[in-house]
Amino acid sequence: MSDATPPGIDSVNTLLILGASGDLTNRLLLPGLGSLLAAEPERQVRVVGADIADLSEQDWAERVRSCLGDAGVPAAAAGAIADRARYIRTDVLDADALAGLLDSVDGPTVLYFALPPRISVQVCELLERRGVDPATRLALEKPFGTDLASAQALNAQLLKVVEENRIFRVDHFLGLSSVLNLFGVRFANRLLAPVWTSEHIEKVVIRYDEDLALEGRAGYYDRAGALVDMIQSHLLQVLAYFAMEAPETLDAEQVRSLKAQVLRATRIWADDPAGSSRRARYTAGTIEARRVPDYVDEEGVDPALDTETLAEMIVEIDNERWSGTPFVLRSGKALGEAVKQIEVFFREPGHVPTGLHGTGHPDMLVLGLKPAEMLISMSVNAEGDPFDLEQKDLRATLGASRMLPYGEVLDRMLDGDPLLSIRGDVAEDCWRIVAPVLTAWRAGEVPMQDYPAGSAGPEGWGAVPGVSDRPAPGPVR
Repeated sequence: MSDATPPGIDSVNTLLILGASGDLTNRLLLPGLGSLLAAEPERQVRVVGADIADLSEQDWAERVRSCLGDAGVPAAAAGAIADRARYIRTDVLDADALAGLLDSVDGPTVLYFALPPRISVQVCELLERRGVDPATRLALEKPFGTDLASAQALNAQLLKVVEENRIFRVDHFLGLSSVLNLFGVRFANRLLAPVWTSEHIEKVVIRYDEDLALEGRAGYYDRAGALVDMIQSHLLQVLAYFAMEAPETLDAEQVRSLKAQVLRATRIWADDPAGSSRRARYTAGTIEARRVPDYVDEEGVDPALDTETLAEMIVEIDNERWSGTPFVLRSGKALGEAVKQIEVFFREPGHVPTGLHGTGHPDMLVLGLKPAEMLISMSVNAEGDPFDLEQKDLRATLGASRMLPYGEVLDRMLDGDPLLSIRGDVAEDCWRIVAPVLTAWRAGEVPMQDYPAGSAGPEGWGAVPGVSDRPAPGPVR
């Protein structure tokens, strides 16, 4: 179990999944739980599924057993958990049925909302009227609202059910080993800590380019787009870990408060949302011999929504450490190569002695998000002429997690430790940061570009006015 379990809080052993028959449960929740139980075999968890779908107890038990076994849980242990698992067919929007469901569960419980956001809000309204055990914890998936006002309304509703530290807003990026490795790289490394400032770092790029296209997700994605789906949520969380001040300990309240401090200081670069953002949409192309149609021709897409599949936003952090350093956040689909990493461009040396010549490229640090690797590119003397300079790369594979990202998140959640969940004020600030860009896009101030599926995207992205433009490296692997 987590070493950071808050004192006085017993480990919860009941996970009640609302909407248990859906894709989220099968694809992410149960495999994540399996990876947790494989890493911590002493942990006892009772898995209860609830949904309106007509699923038998036997089918649910087999689903639990299969997912846990595939994640590495020994057959006997997976079987024991499956035998204790229950499935309750119920309509969670029926007040009496919901009350009966909660009455049937023993002990402190994590209520996991594997439901569409609008349904989750309605369930929370019913929970407010009924009341819940004070030890109950609520776990919700993004999106946390659709704009700042709706995020504030959602938070107000949740707080009518339980206190903030019992609300777990789930972002599986916070469970990625590569994101968690930022704690070690940032705070346990004398080599890098002194240069982690705008004095030494010219630009930071956080990019998450995918070589997958829509893949049947039109129902959600076509109404969200790349900016909301990835940048507003995941990449701003990565930025907060990258740029936060050092905490005294990894106590949840300290870390989450420092993340909030960074995001409160974050705003659009030069206060120019039209000039500091870009959007594009893929057209027909080929990705590794697989034909991809125009985005607007994908099944379920409404062309009238004008949804982008590639987005870029440049922000600045208005504090002493980071003033003057642009942060470029970029993510998109159907690109020719998956590039998921943080690129740190250091400033040029203050002085290079006359007589040294060569490439003259400033140093770089690349932290891979997937896979978890690190590259340091620095100037050294070249072979042959010792007065020539060239770039040499030092590579390292970062430590892999003992479990899947959802396992890391569930681990903390079951122990009542909100370290890896998003606090309410942070969720609101993420909407505040992107609001000017969304407004500019809706007003037509930023043209929609296009790029063929399988390409590198439109040219000229990543450039920041007044900042030297250097080519971004490929993936670190």
